[in-house]
Amino acid sequence: MAPKPDPGRRVVADNRSARFHYAIEDTFEAGIALTGTEVKSLRGGKATIGESYAGPSGNDLMLFNAYIPEYLEANRFNHDTKRPRRLLLHRRQINKLIGATQRQGYTVIPLKIYFNDKGRAKVELGLGKGKQLHDKRESVKQRDWQRDKARLMRDKG
Repeated sequence: MAPKPDPGRRVVADNRSARFHYAIEDTFEAGIALTGTEVKSLRGGKATIGESYAGPSGNDLMLFNAYIPEYLEANRFNHDTKRPRRLLLHRRQINKLIGATQRQGYTVIPLKIYFNDKGRAKVELGLGKGKQLHDKRESVKQRDWQRDKARLMRDKG
């Protein structure tokens, strides 16, 4: 059964395949530096983060390849749809994530973009390693067994 969504969260973009392709070991909540047209476009809910990733750029952590469509009502003041966006984290968290990606072979993957209860855009980041093919098969097998088990328990009463 899927977890209940938090009433203060309004998910804008969800990377559903991230947990299939990566073994997520730790999650972080980060703010994201956006322009005004990007925020208005995010509120429309058409963003995609399926192909995006986070990585170091100097001393900062940036979100690369996240697609936020142009805001149609903004004429010449619009933003670039796939520009790198700065992630807002504490310095200790940034150092931990950069160190894990450079030394230990981890990847920082955005899992969700959402608006919190204060109306601020946040990104849920996952720190994980890529799965091998046999691990992915095991994930599919576990998911199918859980579905079948739930179906059997429901039918038994």
